[in-house]
Amino acid sequence: MGFKRYGIYFGPRPHEPLHDFGKSWFGTDPETGSAVSAIPLPGYSEGEHAHLIKAPKHYALHGTVKPPFFLADGMDYDGLKQATAELAATLHPITLSPLTLKDLNGFLALCPVEAPATLNALARRCVTELDSFRRPALESEIEQRRAVGLTANQDANLLRWGYPYVLNDFRFHITLTSRLSEADRVKTAEALEHRIAPLLSAPIQIQDLCLYGEPEDGSPFRVIDRISL
Repeated sequence: MGFKRYGIYFGPRPHEPLHDFGKSWFGTDPETGSAVSAIPLPGYSEGEHAHLIKAPKHYALHGTVKPPFFLADGMDYDGLKQATAELAATLHPITLSPLTLKDLNGFLALCPVEAPATLNALARRCVTELDSFRRPALESEIEQRRAVGLTANQDANLLRWGYPYVLNDFRFHITLTSRLSEADRVKTAEALEHRIAPLLSAPIQIQDLCLYGEPEDGSPFRVIDRISL
């Protein structure tokens, strides 16, 4: 299978509660790329659930570390994997505080109550030290990002690193929904409370850097390699 873009993410390990939730929420198994049955929230039809997850489903359950990118000319996946492994060998596992459900500018996401400085440092190193593998953003991609409104610092990030929300603008999160109206966000958050309660009671362990790939056939991102810290 060929892949057109790659991202470096946090992905919960198979059979961990967060991994199992992600499969049932998005209807895709990021470890295999296979489709599974999505389980709608109580009171939601399959169509309504599909609307909730339409945007983030393509990326599978994950926490972004280095945002998706096309490989630069002259670079290949084997080189990216080797460089990621060498970086992972210098990093240590990170324990996050328990997650909480938050409204992030119109979409719902799981976020740590407080992100440790070590997590921000890990993301910074992945963004900067692996950037030689990233093809520079096209002008059309830059204009699309700018259309949502960026701060001066975010715009500078976009031009230098290909994505606005990195370095000092990085905020670790696990996206669960598309952008929703305020009424839909409130309703969905209330319906989600019971389902995600088991996920919010214990710290989360980041033990790996996961190389996710976007298949050329347009199916959701999936884990290609999992590299232990």
